[in-house]
Amino acid sequence: MASMWKEFSKGLWAELPPFRLLLGLCPTLAVTTKAENGFGMGIAVVFVLTLSSFLVSLIRKIIPKKVRIACYITIAASLVVAVELLMQAYAYSLYQQLGIFVPLIVVNCLILGRAEAFAGKNPVHLAVADGLGIGLGFTLSLTFLGAIRELLGTGYVFSVQVLSGSFQPVKFMVAAPGAFIALGLILAGMNYLSIVQAKRRGEPAPENPSTGCHACRACAGHK
Repeated sequence: MASMWKEFSKGLWAELPPFRLLLGLCPTLAVTTKAENGFGMGIAVVFVLTLSSFLVSLIRKIIPKKVRIACYITIAASLVVAVELLMQAYAYSLYQQLGIFVPLIVVNCLILGRAEAFAGKNPVHLAVADGLGIGLGFTLSLTFLGAIRELLGTGYVFSVQVLSGSFQPVKFMVAAPGAFIALGLILAGMNYLSIVQAKRRGEPAPENPSTGCHACRACAGHK
């Protein structure tokens, strides 16, 4: 149980996909014009990532090594088709807003990365915990980024007015430049918190930002 919690919880901070591992940045930047969009994309990724991790781990010993990536893509593609059909049936307006980024989940480096680095090497219960934790972390990240951009760009969050009518919306926050600025500020804030936490533990401040591959402990070569 402790190992399952460890694998689950790492995705909520230590290996937070867009802000720590810097994975899945294309949908992170493109769909987060509103909190609703970020949340919807995140839930779709949770579904695909958790089930793909489960299936990859379940059949990992019978997948030929030379074709494992093709198998991972086939599994992910099947799950994404299911997600598309569900969204078209029950959340069509959201499906239209997310557009091409729903089918592109198939080749999201987050999905393939977890399959290759973790699910293909670990038992089912740990793979599911890893996929669910990483997926929820991705959902929270996109929702948070979308809420910030929507709030500053329109004064609303989840289509509910938060700031008064006298507030002057910063329109570029819901445009492409706003996505990069908001993401950069969040990355800077998280790196600052990492430095503060290291000092509180009596450890030297990290010389390099704890993002990208150096933040992920899934690969055997991590130091």
